[in-house]
Amino acid sequence: MSAYDALAASYDGLMADGSYRRRAAFLERRLKKSPIPVETVLDLACGTGTIACLLAKRGYEVLAADGSEEMLTQAAAKAEGLERPPLFLLQEMPKLRLARPVDAAVSTLDSLNYLTRERDLRETFRHVRRWLKPGGLFLFDVNTPYKLRRMDGQLYMDETEESVCVWRTFFSEKKRICTYQVDLFRLRPDGAWDRSFEEHRERAWTEEELRQYLTEAGFASVKLTGDLTDKPPQLNEDRWQFECS
Repeated sequence: MSAYDALAASYDGLMADGSYRRRAAFLERRLKKSPIPVETVLDLACGTGTIACLLAKRGYEVLAADGSEEMLTQAAAKAEGLERPPLFLLQEMPKLRLARPVDAAVSTLDSLNYLTRERDLRETFRHVRRWLKPGGLFLFDVNTPYKLRRMDGQLYMDETEESVCVWRTFFSEKKRICTYQVDLFRLRPDGAWDRSFEEHRERAWTEEELRQYLTEAGFASVKLTGDLTDKPPQLNEDRWQFECS
């Protein structure tokens, strides 16, 4: 089962504060500075397709891959009516296969933290590099070790009129993994509530590890900034932005 099977239908409403338009605008500014012209973009671990659709609306030809069939179902519905809708692919990140190389690749909102095994992260970077044209950009963000450690023992709640989501978080210093225990309550037409439970895990990858694996995958240039900025990250940064080519 994918990590977001139960949450897929409620994800967009619960994540309304995700600042997707700001993130898409930030990505486009970076893409316009790419060493090669960007027409085709891979959205890796696209989720419900919000970023993929925003990039498609901005004129890019988008390939959008995700390992959750339920999330892709939501994404396909969201893309209906677009002049050039993204092409959605059911694929796990470490097993990425495309029909042809792309000009750029993006991955947003800490998707890569969900790769908790070193082998899977290395394979993902290697496959992204394989399917990028020479000079193509790979733009991605991750939750920082600072943020994931700070989440230890916390309780969060998101709610809409039709759903309530409760997140309990625990951080293992030994494994450097933050576990999210998620209870989702959804209102049924008869007024009763259905309850679902999921457990998510994100690994706190260090800057040194990420740089090493990217370099070994074939990326000659690796630039790190704070979230949605061109400035170096602060010590208490919650999210890092990487630009690789």
